Amino acid sequence: MQAVPSEFLAIDRKERANRPFFDLDLRPPEVRTCDFEDVVIEFDPERAMVEASRCIHCPDPAPCMTACPTSNDIPSAMWLIEQGRFAEAAGIYHKTSSLPEVCGRVCPHEALCQGSCVLNKHQQPVLCGELEAFAVDYERRTQGYIIPVGTPIGKKVAIIGAGPAGLGCADILIQKGYDVTIFESKPAPGGLLVYGIPNFKLPKDVWQEKWEEFENAGVKFVPNTYIGKDKTIDGLFEEGFEAVFIGVGSEIDAKMEDTPGTDLPGVYEATDFLIRGNVEAEQLPENMRKPLEIGKRIVVIGGGDTASDCLRTALRLGAEDVTCLYRRTEKEMPGGKKDRQMAREEGAKYRFLTQPVKFIPGADGKLAAVECIEMKLGEPDAKGRRKPVPVENSNFSVAADTAVLALGYWPDPIISKTTPDLETHDWGLVTVKNKTTGQTSREGVFSGGDCVTGPDLVVTAMVAGRKAGDAIDEYLRNVIPT
Repeated sequence: MQAVPSEFLAIDRKERANRPFFDLDLRPPEVRTCDFEDVVIEFDPERAMVEASRCIHCPDPAPCMTACPTSNDIPSAMWLIEQGRFAEAAGIYHKTSSLPEVCGRVCPHEALCQGSCVLNKHQQPVLCGELEAFAVDYERRTQGYIIPVGTPIGKKVAIIGAGPAGLGCADILIQKGYDVTIFESKPAPGGLLVYGIPNFKLPKDVWQEKWEEFENAGVKFVPNTYIGKDKTIDGLFEEGFEAVFIGVGSEIDAKMEDTPGTDLPGVYEATDFLIRGNVEAEQLPENMRKPLEIGKRIVVIGGGDTASDCLRTALRLGAEDVTCLYRRTEKEMPGGKKDRQMAREEGAKYRFLTQPVKFIPGADGKLAAVECIEMKLGEPDAKGRRKPVPVENSNFSVAADTAVLALGYWPDPIISKTTPDLETHDWGLVTVKNKTTGQTSREGVFSGGDCVTGPDLVVTAMVAGRKAGDAIDEYLRNVIPT
């Protein structure tokens, strides 16, 4: 419910809708590609107030709220920002989101809140994503944020995975008084936020300050612990945990099956490339601490957000010629338009209707070229996307020292293989009985995020974790009472 004062009704919505729009300020491409710092120049208070004043405060439910997976009360936050009450606006976001400073930066706002803003009809939408990040950053810098901790109830919950889903679950449970421990296979917490999203989209210091909030609230963190290898879910119950949440994401790189040369030096999977290209050495798993060896000509294969991140990372690592190879047209690309636009501004090129079929070594045994074949679009597949069809005798080569395979992700099947009676489907995705609660086929085991849905958004994973947190609370209070 919007908390906009009644006197606002006297303000002319048309006048607000016609106020001038100023787009985000970005660092120039020739400057930002020299480092891994944030691309967006953050708002100052005056700029934030002016932008928030463009909100016309649609009647409930506002389209931006219904389009937001967290159902953030965006109009109320806009009103408070307009009045200069930034910390109060941040409080609005904390009510429904566990990661507002992250979502304000990495959500595809053009497809969610901003894409649903009614101003799109005749004007430009309110930049509610940047305003969300601004309000929460302001609060953190001026007074800090403390996760409210519930009265301890003497029950322990284990969370597997320190990414968005696990963090959303931990946020809810710690506020309800549970003893929460997060187990993570990598050395540092954050999951995708640290090991998947480059610093130029989500600065590591923003994440680190967020993690300190969880630590200060009492969330325990156990790093370098691979559930399914070092411990099992059954073992966690034996240790005294009364419920388990699986939030391991979907981070096994999809392969180019039956494509010769994918094992050549110079051919990288996207995860390996992004982690080693963006993360400090002390946060890297031991098997990823060897520096990347890249050439001047890099091709990235794929069309999602990961492909855009790889293109932009390659440019920052010093590559001179960076090209995306994609087997459909740009219209079918699943990644965000905003990231592609910034990649182009920074120097990346795109070659559509192109399918690699072979990776060719040079005299030194390292990658020298990628043999490709031209494609054309055929009939739509089951999801409505037109299938790419090879064009006979259209083979050609693209010179490349380095290739990055950004083809998507699959779930890690190890948990299902080591957890009796845990149902999975589609190559290891965890099956849940109820999408709202995240309850799995195993008693006391819940799950949410990409390991349930397949690769999706940070915000949807976080929301799934929060819902599971509420369901775990209900389960432990009612099914296993104190």
